[in-house]
Parts: sequence; C-alpha cells; structure tokens
Amino acid sequence: MSNEPGAPGASPRVPRPGTQKASGSVTKKGERAAKEKPVSALPPVGEEEPKNPEEYQCTGVLENDFAELCTRSGYTDFPKVVTRPRPHPTFVPSASMSEKPAIDDQRLSGSCSLNSLESKYVFFRPTIQVELEPEDNKSVKEIYIRGWKVEDRILGIFSKCLPSLSQLQAINLWKVGLTDSTLTTFITLLPLCSPTLRKVSLEGNPLEQQSYHKLMALDSTIAHLSLRNNNIDDYGAQLMGQALSTLHSCNRTLVSLNLGFNHIGDRGAGYIADGLRLNRSLLWLSLAHNRIQDKGALKLAEVLGPFELTHTEVVERRRLLLEKGTQGRLRSPSSSRHADSKLDRERSQMMGFSSITLDKVDKLQTIKAPKGLAKKKDKPGDVVKKEEKSGSGQSPTQATPKKEDAAKISKGKVTITEQKPTKGKGTKSGSKEKRSILLESELVAEATEVVNPLLEPVEHRDGKVFMPGNKVLLHLNLIRNRITEVGLEGFLAAVQYQAQFSKAKSVSKGPVGLLWLSLAKNCFSPQCPTYATIQELMLPRDPIKAKLREEEATPFPT
Repeated sequence: MSNEPGAPGASPRVPRPGTQKASGSVTKKGERAAKEKPVSALPPVGEEEPKNPEEYQCTGVLENDFAELCTRSGYTDFPKVVTRPRPHPTFVPSASMSEKPAIDDQRLSGSCSLNSLESKYVFFRPTIQVELEPEDNKSVKEIYIRGWKVEDRILGIFSKCLPSLSQLQAINLWKVGLTDSTLTTFITLLPLCSPTLRKVSLEGNPLEQQSYHKLMALDSTIAHLSLRNNNIDDYGAQLMGQALSTLHSCNRTLVSLNLGFNHIGDRGAGYIADGLRLNRSLLWLSLAHNRIQDKGALKLAEVLGPFELTHTEVVERRRLLLEKGTQGRLRSPSSSRHADSKLDRERSQMMGFSSITLDKVDKLQTIKAPKGLAKKKDKPGDVVKKEEKSGSGQSPTQATPKKEDAAKISKGKVTITEQKPTKGKGTKSGSKEKRSILLESELVAEATEVVNPLLEPVEHRDGKVFMPGNKVLLHLNLIRNRITEVGLEGFLAAVQYQAQFSKAKSVSKGPVGLLWLSLAKNCFSPQCPTYATIQELMLPRDPIKAKLREEEATPFPT
C-alpha cells in the first residue's frame, strides 16, 4: 500500500530520462552549431586574404587580367570580355533543301525558344568586345565598348591591364556616358598603352565643356580620331581648330579627323579652316552632316588655294627667316673663316710686339745652323700661311682654336705650335665621322625647318604676301550640309589651281592637293554646271577610279 501512493508520485519522475534525451539532443545541436560556426566564418577569413590589385602582374590576356583585377577591386558584377561578333555570310538554300518539309524546324523551335530568349537578354548585358589578331588568338587588336556607362572605376582597371596589350591598335567608345572628368582620365591612360595604339573613336558622347581638343594635344600620338555624333558646335570646332595649328604650335601626328553628324556651322568651319592654314599632317577630314553654309565653305576653299598671310603671320615669318639665317651662318664654313681671320689678327698683333726678339733669334740661328736647316726655317708669316693651308682641308669644327691655344696667345707667348695634318688612318676616319655627323645634323635641322609652313616659298603681290595653300589634305567630305552654288565657286577655283599646280609639279615629288572632294546632297542641283566641272576635274585625280578605268581598259586574256 505504501508503494501505491508512491506510484502517482513517481509519475513526474518518469520524464527525467526524456529530459536527459532532450538535453542530450540540445547538446548535440550545440555541438553542431559549434562545429558549423568556424565553417560559416571561413568565407570572411578568405576575403581578408591580401588581394591587392596593385600586386597583380598582368599577363597580357585581357579576359583573365580584367576579371582578376575586378575581383581584387571588389567589383562583383563586372562586364565580361567577349570576342566581337562578325556578320555571318548570307546563306542561300538549295532547291533540294527547299523541297524538304519544315518538320525539323518546328521541333527545334520549341527547344530553342528558351535559348533565344536568354541570348536576347545576354545581348543587352554590358560587355567588352575585342578583336583579336588572326595569328595569335590571345593578342587583342581592337577594343569596342558600346551602350553602357564607363566610370572611373573601370578606367582605373583599364589603366592597369591595357598597358600589357602589346598589339593594341584601336579603342572605340560608343555611347558610354563620358564626362569631361572621365575624358581627362581616359586621356591620361593613353600614354600608358602600347605605342601601336593610334586610333581612338569617341562617338555618341556629348560633353558639356566640349574638351575633345585634349585628344589632339602636342604630345598626343593619336593618328586617327573619330568624333561623330557628339553635338560639337562652333565653340568645340574653335578649340579643335586651335589644336590643329596655331602661330607657334602645330599637331604633327593626326592623320584623319572625322567630325561628321555634329552641329558645326559657318563659324566652326572657319575655325577649322584656320587650323588647316599651318597644319601639314592632316590628310583626311570629314565634316559631313553638319550645318555649314556658303560662308564656311568659302573659308575652307580659301585654304586649299593661295591665301594671304595676316600681319602677325608675316611678322612671325620674318622672325623665323632671321633665325634660319643666323643658324645657317653658324653652320656654314664661312663662320670658321671669320674665326680664322680673327685669330690671324690676334697673332699678328702678338707678333708685332715680339718682332724684334724674333729677328734676333732668327739671326742667331742662321749663323749657327747649317744652310739646309736655315732654308727649312720659315718666317712667322709663312707659319700662319701653312696653318691656313693645312686647316683648309679640315672640317669647320677642327678649324676653331682650342682653349689652351687661346690661353697661350692671350698670355703673350711667342711659341706658336704648328698643327700639320697627319697621315694616320685614325684621324681620317675621325674627320669623316665628324663630317657625317655635321651633315646629318644639317639635314635634320633643314627637315625641321621645312616643316614650318611659314618658311615655304611665298608670292608677293600688291604689297601682300600669299602662301601657296594647303596641298597636304587629300580627302575632304562635306556631304549633306547647306552649301549652295556660291560656295561651289570657291571650291571650283581651288580645284582648278591645284590641278594646274599638280601638272607643273608632275616630275618632282611632294603634295599635290585634293584627291577626293565630296559635295553631294547639298543645297544645289546635281546638274549644276559648276558641280559638273568640279567632278570632271576631280575624276582623273581619284586614284581608285583611275585604277578601275585601267582595269576596264585592259583586255581579258584569251
């Protein structure tokens, strides 16, 4: 009986083993949690590992380098580097294939719909398209970025991975949301790239300050620049005209400039024409699809023919001619002759002071010395003549007196050392080397001087100075502007002058003027007689059309 009341009392003790199990289960969960804690803490420990982008050495493979630098910089969703797609050739189905039923196409349409949908969305993802060298599938030749904003972070990564691309030739940025600050960052990146980078295209990137002229600085190495569809107006054209050339500076690397699809008017065309006055490197210029009218067209046509120099240009030309004359006198042998004559005068003065002592010494030597030796002894004047004869075959640099000799002369010493030309091989080779160095320096100096257009031969008429005009420009595109027959008259005069000049200069080498002039789709009729005359004059000058005519004239082999 005593155990019966204890039975109900023992009921609360029954769950104790359960509680032990529960506590055991709790401890197991705690152990699992304790075990899982370091596992969850592993990723942050891995992220804390040193991954400084500055420590990464680029390998020259843009896809790997760009991805690694983006990861190290903490840039997770970065654009991928892909090969630029090429248009597929048109496929013409054969008759046998057209007879087959299109059951296979219907079966594949359902399975390919998802892939096509994904490919459409992938098309809109930001990518960096590259064009590779055909010989090396890893060497990037051109870079294309289109339709997504390029920020300073991307440009900073480019500054680290682009210098390792040894074959990079072109960078094309189309609608990438550039600003004036990001353009400045991009320009500072260009000198770090390979010297093979000569082409830059910035299209669809209107800037508030229109600082595109910074790409045409004097230290720029860009040869081909395309700035289409950037809303460039007359102010931007003024900055670029000044970048082409001014009175004291000139761009000597830019070969082609594309300013199509902008807002350049007559004033802007005048600024571009002012830049062409003294520029002798630009060969290709496009001002198509702008707002140029007759006034701007006449300014452009004026530069192609003889134009009058302004007062400041005439003054600068005279200054350059004076500098050239002084440099020529310094380089010419006449300067050494002047130095010799001056030295002779100094020597004669010194000899006048010591003539009495020299006569006494000569008399004593003639008395003591034999007759044969007395004949060999010459007078001081004869010594000077011998020096002149021996120095006549030397280079101008050898004719100048040394510092030691000048010091001896200034001290009043009578002894004058006679420098006879030796017959050793070493002196001959040395003199030849000096002469070759002088000739090369003169040629280089002449080449650098000829580059300045103000030193070109000019024509004086009615008290004015006229230059022959810019004959280096070969291609000028003015399609779809607002030019009428008034502007055509200016281009007709320029083309007629250049045609006559090229005929007169057919034997000699040098620039001959325009080879392509595109004036179609302006505000005049295609049957305009002035336009027809321009086309007739330009037809034999076009090398492509001339080659086609030659191919058509040659008979086919039978």
